[in-house]
Amino acid sequence: MNHNAKLIVFDWDGTIMDSVGHIVDCLQAAITDLQLPTKTPDELKNIIGLGLREALYSLYPQATNDELVSLTAQYREHFFDQDHQPCELFSGARELIESLHTADYHLAVATGKGRQGLNKVLKETGLEEYFTFTRCADETHSKPHPQMLLDIMNFYGVKAHETIMIGDTEYDLQMANNAATASIAVSYGVHEKERLLSCNPVACVDNINELHQWLLTDNAITA
Repeated sequence: MNHNAKLIVFDWDGTIMDSVGHIVDCLQAAITDLQLPTKTPDELKNIIGLGLREALYSLYPQATNDELVSLTAQYREHFFDQDHQPCELFSGARELIESLHTADYHLAVATGKGRQGLNKVLKETGLEEYFTFTRCADETHSKPHPQMLLDIMNFYGVKAHETIMIGDTEYDLQMANNAATASIAVSYGVHEKERLLSCNPVACVDNINELHQWLLTDNAITA
């Protein structure tokens, strides 16, 4: 094992759940509904990981507060559409979380999702029992501000050097840097590997099997 962590904190979208495509589709639909200037899929993917309001503001910095409120509401209407097929977990994610739980790690989620959205997917996937404490962007500062991680560490009574943040965006890794914790980048989500490596994670893995090996075996793969 290549770490002394007691607490492992996961991002959700693009790290545990393969939901990036659905988020982009919902953003595009909301933008079309409100007849706003179009954005490319890459532009929309780039803001995944931020809190929703911060993400939409970065897309439309000239938007009024009323326009941002309307765009937020329209996005949520599409996202919570009951006819939508639930997104899938990445292959191996459930097994990794179960293994970490069995190994007595504290597990948490720090996500740009809102509380309603996170509770929904935790229930749908049956993973809610593994995460005693979670933090969402509508409850505190958006990434890359460190407050989510600070709140989680405080809840568990764990120090920064005993914590690892795992995520697929530079916002996750910058949050970890700002909270003085270690981080692991996953390259199968939103941001490209070079961008992730610029944030100095302790490792960068290409799939969940590699992540599982890094966290739970003696032959860990290092960056």
